[in-house]
Amino acid sequence: MIRAGRVTVDGEPAHLGQKIDPLAARVQVDGIPLPLQPDLVYYLVYKPAGVVSTASDPQGRPTVVGLVPSGTRVYPVGRLDADTEGLIILTNDGELAARVTHPRHQVSKTYLARVAGSPGRKALRALSAGVELEDGPARALAAHLVGQQGGRALVEVVMGEGRKREVRRLLAAVGHPVEALVRTAIGPVRDPKLRPGTWRHLTIEEVRSLYMG
Repeated sequence: MIRAGRVTVDGEPAHLGQKIDPLAARVQVDGIPLPLQPDLVYYLVYKPAGVVSTASDPQGRPTVVGLVPSGTRVYPVGRLDADTEGLIILTNDGELAARVTHPRHQVSKTYLARVAGSPGRKALRALSAGVELEDGPARALAAHLVGQQGGRALVEVVMGEGRKREVRRLLAAVGHPVEALVRTAIGPVRDPKLRPGTWRHLTIEEVRSLYMG
């Protein structure tokens, strides 16, 4: 990769045998930063319902930061509502946090919602075409019916942004209020083996994939 010119150090082509300071140098492969600093940590956490996705809470509610080891100070990347469960990333890598949360990087978030009723094609098309909410238009990147039983259905919704309670408001706007909501993926990162309240480290491949968007 170095010989092919795919690796840069501080914006300049790298060369074989080059030594760098991992605390100061900015290394990129194909334009994607490599997280070299040894003090950077990345946790993938399954946030349970009832836990707030903040570092602290003035109301004394349990926080998602309290679910991971306390040795390094980390922060949640984006937020999940207290009554929504599922995947959230905790890290001290501010650049990665900005890439995952800013809409221009197009890191999607995937949710599975249990809703009242059974959304038909018209409702699913409306989710993707766009719905006018009180804070402006909103739309899903994709929405499809996963299954249904009785008077309830499971709908998978992929979002490109994360406004407050946006998935819940979208589904309510098309006539199918959310009864339960789970975030199942952040970009390409998912882990169906994680259970509420548990965590694991992100792999270097997963971190790079998030940088790539």
